[in-house]
Amino acid sequence: MNQREKEEYLREYSVLKAQGKPFFPYAVAKDGLMGCIVVTVIIMLSVVFGAQLGPKASAATTTYVPRPEWYFFFLFELLRRIHPPDFAGMATIGVPTLAMILLFLLPFYDRGPERHPLRRPIATTAGIFVICAMGYLTYLGATAGSALENTIPAPALVKAQGKAAVSEFYLGRSVVAQSGCEGCHTIGTDGNPGPGPNLTTVGSRIPALGIARTLVNPTQPMPSFKALPPKQFDAVVYFLSSLK
Repeated sequence: MNQREKEEYLREYSVLKAQGKPFFPYAVAKDGLMGCIVVTVIIMLSVVFGAQLGPKASAATTTYVPRPEWYFFFLFELLRRIHPPDFAGMATIGVPTLAMILLFLLPFYDRGPERHPLRRPIATTAGIFVICAMGYLTYLGATAGSALENTIPAPALVKAQGKAAVSEFYLGRSVVAQSGCEGCHTIGTDGNPGPGPNLTTVGSRIPALGIARTLVNPTQPMPSFKALPPKQFDAVVYFLSSLK
């Protein structure tokens, strides 16, 4: 912006400022009234509809799946995408804190007089990108499956063996998912890529007997499954050996 444009902008700003209304008491009264209306509506909604309360938390259950509030879905999904534990603090604290600091400091490092979005391509592009990224991550977080579930279907070879084989396959799949195996392994489209190996085709690499031995005497930090009831243990072995 050259000197002529700057002077023109200052003159236009002075004219508009003179035509405007003072912040106090006009803007303060208007914002205060709107704030009272919002608080009153929230109180009325809480009295009429009540607060949604879920079941009481139980420390004895291992099937509870924690889920954040919808406005934290984008952060929840961001944390799910960053797998290395060393970066978990950066995803949950570092990135949001840095974004808030940049937002608070915006008036200090953005001193340009232009306010029209088309005349501020960098700021406009950055704002659209952030909004779209948060919206996309919110959608992924809202539609994310449970960490205690697996969606891999029974293979055709298992279906050909009859209903009993299919039932055992799904029982093993359920036990594997509820045991937290997907925290370290990928099975189909579910789970995490590490630190354990991908189990999507484990049945083609390791025979059933080898899988059973690994479940009983695993390599640390993988836990042992020898305490499982025989029916569930056999179902887990069958499920994993069927993944080819």
